[in-house]
Amino acid sequence: MTAVANQQFLSPQAYRLQLAAARMLLIGGFDELICLEHLHFEPFPYQMKAAQAALRRFRGRGMLCDEVGLGKTIEAGLVIKEYLMRQMVERVLILTPPGLVEQWREELAQKFGLQDFVTNSDDVFRAAGDEAWARFPRVIASIAAARLTGTREIITNLNYDLVIIDEAHHLKNRSSVTWKFVNALQKRFILMLTATPVENRLEELYNLITILKPGQLRTPQEFRQQFVVKGDPHSPKNRGLLRELLADVMIRHSRGQVNVKLPPRRAHTVRLALSPAERTLYQNVSGFVRQALQEGRDSGARKLTLGILQREIGSSALAAAHTLRRIAGHPVWKGYKARLLALAEEAAAVADWAKADALLKILHTARQDKVLIFTHFQATLEALAQRLENAGIEYIPYHGGLTIAQKDDAIRRFEAEGRVLLSTEAAGEGRNLQFCHIMVNFDLPWNPQRIEQRVGRIHRVGQNRQVEIFNLSAQGTIEDYLLNILDRKLNLFELVIGEMEMILGYLTQEQDFEEMLLEVWLQSDDENKLAVSMDELGDRLLVARDTMRRIQTFDDTLFGEDFTA
Repeated sequence: MTAVANQQFLSPQAYRLQLAAARMLLIGGFDELICLEHLHFEPFPYQMKAAQAALRRFRGRGMLCDEVGLGKTIEAGLVIKEYLMRQMVERVLILTPPGLVEQWREELAQKFGLQDFVTNSDDVFRAAGDEAWARFPRVIASIAAARLTGTREIITNLNYDLVIIDEAHHLKNRSSVTWKFVNALQKRFILMLTATPVENRLEELYNLITILKPGQLRTPQEFRQQFVVKGDPHSPKNRGLLRELLADVMIRHSRGQVNVKLPPRRAHTVRLALSPAERTLYQNVSGFVRQALQEGRDSGARKLTLGILQREIGSSALAAAHTLRRIAGHPVWKGYKARLLALAEEAAAVADWAKADALLKILHTARQDKVLIFTHFQATLEALAQRLENAGIEYIPYHGGLTIAQKDDAIRRFEAEGRVLLSTEAAGEGRNLQFCHIMVNFDLPWNPQRIEQRVGRIHRVGQNRQVEIFNLSAQGTIEDYLLNILDRKLNLFELVIGEMEMILGYLTQEQDFEEMLLEVWLQSDDENKLAVSMDELGDRLLVARDTMRRIQTFDDTLFGEDFTA
């Protein structure tokens, strides 16, 4: 402190270190979060209290169990940022289900300014081989990949300052490989995130708490004897003592407690008939995709390319034409070159665009209201931009090719004076656009979580009008069947933001929904078979949704309002 007062330093770096140390001495424990002024958003009070509880009461080893949609990722991000700013941690490992890896990276980068996290699927990480786990100090990884034999041994031999486990209810079974892997991690601090800490039996709670604080609930036998009603693994006894023990490691908020209220939202499915030329092109491209997938032996890269092509043909002929030409020139596809070039010419010749016509009608009906238009593909965005210009409609483009400053400027202009934001998926990642209440899904992501993320850009705290969502789909396309499942059957657009993620978790832990959808499409070579298979996939989603709701009800009954910050 004397050095700071007298400005006596050996170097600028020494000055900064002394100043940081002096500041930390003035902060009593974690009564104040020093990270708040360095965030790119404003967290809710209950989220800050949850982070403080994790830091102070749990001493960095606890379970964040807020109801779905309340921001457990935000609370964990606050803990990570706080520890990093206080220089209390260096090596951080975040383990999530495969579908959430990129979402975590986006949240940390855009909301917390933490740009230095890598994922286990990044090229730079994969290029480093087995050495990558030790080389990179901050990693976000798929828990399914991390627990694989060989990789598991590498990771458990490393020392981590902080480990985050998302969707921690997947660790409910103490005899599973996943539980044993996480338990074996060498970790100073650990946070586990789950909206449903107990799914079937109270013993699942014991298994999770044991990873955090071994012995907190004694031995499995003692736990059963003291806290579980004999003959009923669902029902607790000695609830007061159990609550006291759990309060040392667990925090939970319900939506009612934090008073998060949003206006209603309403979804409109705009079902279109393709023109004869569009219909023929869609059938021809789909036929090629099916044939090439069935003949392909290198299923990984081939399936990815063909999946993109199948989605593009549901978006615009121009987007598909671009990809058809590109892959026709690749040596891997030389056996299909003539057919690919013929399809590319056919796509380029299609003048009709039923979806674009429908979009212009929606914009006309919206009058002066702001409208957010989502498309997944840059080529579609560029073609739509031309259509809007021809119709005399001003728009603001937003896509991944813009710099951060250009993106910020686009959002400012959209809020201040713009009427239409024409965006690729980039605006679905971390941007808050609650000043707009109309959204158009020009094309649909095959991953329902991506659809949910799009909706979450405008249906969020601060929105004061009913949200209107328009989904465009052409009859007989894969998007048409997908909307039938998600909207008419599952009521996706009425779910709380975050519930879709849980439903997919109960549907499958190993396979992406996009892969499941593509497999159904591939294996159904006529319309009747496709309709039946899609209906069966929808029924599986309904079972997963009902499972989620049953578990939510069970946890609400079990924990009530006993574990708020």
